[in-house]
Amino acid sequence: MILKNTNIDISKIYDIVEKYKDLEGSLITILQETQSIYGYIPIDAIDYISEKTNIKPAKILGVATFYAQFRLNPVGKNIILLCQGTACHVNRSDKVYDAVCEELSIKDGETTEDGLFTLNNVACLGCCSLSPVMMINGETYGSLTKEKAVKIINEVKEGVRH
Repeated sequence: MILKNTNIDISKIYDIVEKYKDLEGSLITILQETQSIYGYIPIDAIDYISEKTNIKPAKILGVATFYAQFRLNPVGKNIILLCQGTACHVNRSDKVYDAVCEELSIKDGETTEDGLFTLNNVACLGCCSLSPVMMINGETYGSLTKEKAVKIINEVKEGVRH
């Protein structure tokens, strides 16, 4: 995990931090609202939150890394959720994963350099009858093959699919 200064507009969270800074147990709320503004929790925001709440940056980072809901790096415009549940696994989701990784030059949890895609393996999307399955921006694509997955990704790139 690499965290770097982001030069974000920190003023966007002034009101949030002011509202909650003196409330015991409000760190998660502050982090949730910060993430809703930036799409992730920038290191600059952690530093600002620490300064205003007197919570050490290490503790804030510990909370942010403990809970899966928080992201410490920007995500792509298009979020790909690739199911790795039992039905998908049995139906060769590993081959779909390999094809997606090769096409986008990223791995699970990473974002493409152009910021278009973030890939996340998930335990289950609840679409077992469509396995293997992936979801892009809330749209479900099932009965995937390597070729079909790559075609869908390219259509999203070209704006044919959303």
